[in-house]
Amino acid sequence: MLISNMEFMTGKKVLKHLGLVQGSSVRAKHAGKDIMAGFKNMFGGELKAYTELLHESREEATERMVQQAEAAGANAILNVRYSTSSIAAGAAEIYVYGTAVVLDNPE
Repeated sequence: MLISNMEFMTGKKVLKHLGLVQGSSVRAKHAGKDIMAGFKNMFGGELKAYTELLHESREEATERMVQQAEAAGANAILNVRYSTSSIAAGAAEIYVYGTAVVLDNPE
């Protein structure tokens, strides 16, 4: 599956537009990691536990979007965008969306 944040692919023709596809993942913070992050907030530095959490969430949301595109018969997803939002205290959502298409030569 070709995934791009561009609206079109140079040298490729969109044969069929299949519409919006999306995926999301909501994750909660681990209490132990939250305590360690609190210390990092006081002294500075990267919050690696949160970086890993968001990376895993992006991967999961992207996979869900790809599954939806494959089910629709797409071989590419164009104009992909990510959004992050706080859902509740200690929980965040990663949302990804794009346009499922069939390209003439996806490689």
